[in-house]
Amino acid sequence: MGAAVRGAGRIFGGLAVSLLVVAGLWLGMLEVFGVSSYIGKGPLDVWRYLFLDSDAAENRALVMGQLGQTLLDAAMGFSAGMVAAVAGACVFTLFRGVEQALMPMAMLLRSVPLVALAPVIILVFGRQEAAVAAMGGIVVLFPALVTIVAGLRSASPAMLEVVHVYGGSRLDAFRKVALPSCAPAFFTALRVSIPGALTGALLAEWLATGQGLGYGIVSAVSRARYDHVWAGVVVVALASIVLYALVSALESALKRRAGS
Repeated sequence: MGAAVRGAGRIFGGLAVSLLVVAGLWLGMLEVFGVSSYIGKGPLDVWRYLFLDSDAAENRALVMGQLGQTLLDAAMGFSAGMVAAVAGACVFTLFRGVEQALMPMAMLLRSVPLVALAPVIILVFGRQEAAVAAMGGIVVLFPALVTIVAGLRSASPAMLEVVHVYGGSRLDAFRKVALPSCAPAFFTALRVSIPGALTGALLAEWLATGQGLGYGIVSAVSRARYDHVWAGVVVVALASIVLYALVSALESALKRRAGS
């Protein structure tokens, strides 16, 4: 229990330090570039908008409601992308010919800007949940796929040989050696995919659904509601950082459990 508390303290202590550094850079960049206070809002302005203004409760309800929709959209894209990445990585590892045939398609999806793909995705899937899952999944898929494939192929050749010597099949070696050795790469893929899923959700909301923070931020810019713009950016960035920290804490807990 003590080790778990210390591990969580290190992770969330680092999170607090990161937030302080970001806040300092934020204020410094506003000052260096001479951004007008009408457009550029600092941390205190965002705090005032969400907690101190006379209509802070309404502001907070609006921002958090949009954040909830964005997190739901990000979860759909994250799930779709990770399922596709795990399945693709397993197939690619077992069948090299499939990788040579399909990996260029994954690279193509990654190289084409999502804004350019959005009209095609909307035509195929419409403007509802399927389009959100497709856009988020495209952002998540390629980095997660490459990371997991590398993890599966990091298995010890000696351990694989032991399985073969004792009569195990290629699938047995994959299941007993490659999959366990992939755990660190899998958690790395999870951490990398969290901000990607949020980015995909924001783009999908802006380009397709007209909901969530993605649409709310763009709408607020057009109406010169810059307090809302900065508040939306802050809360989605905080959500990304917190989710990243939670995945790191889960990985640390599982490592301690495996070690014990």
